[in-house]
Amino acid sequence: MTAAYVGLGANLDGPRRQVLAALEELAQLPRTQLTARSSLYRSAPLGHLEQPEFINAVARLETALEPEALWAALQAIERAHGRERTFRDAPRTLDLDLLLYGEARIASPALTVPHPRLHERAFVLLPLTEIDPQAQIPGYGRAHTLLGRCAGQVIERLSS
Repeated sequence: MTAAYVGLGANLDGPRRQVLAALEELAQLPRTQLTARSSLYRSAPLGHLEQPEFINAVARLETALEPEALWAALQAIERAHGRERTFRDAPRTLDLDLLLYGEARIASPALTVPHPRLHERAFVLLPLTEIDPQAQIPGYGRAHTLLGRCAGQVIERLSS
């Protein structure tokens, strides 16, 4: 089993409901256990700013799935939630990113792990450090240290 971290985000069609449903779906993946999930967070959009705020979370999985199979399962969940990829940083019903897969570094046409912008996004680093305060990002260092470099990004922990 390998520890894998998945970032979840949504800002359309009931984003809180979308993220909570996706967490339940992650727990149902074959040969996989959901071992931790962060609180929900509200964050301002990055990139394309003319869109609603996001609801974000991070999940920790223990999985026997290979990275590509896990990635394919994540994309299938996105599609089931009506995800459309109209342009980069577009509003979305659900976004599932494979952030980390053990200590692997993967660079293929379909998949990059660690996620290529993980180290510069408070909306991922804060929930990641909530569930794993010692998290390390291969090639970048401690998630907690990297979070300190994202001080200008607006993120708010939501009550249960």
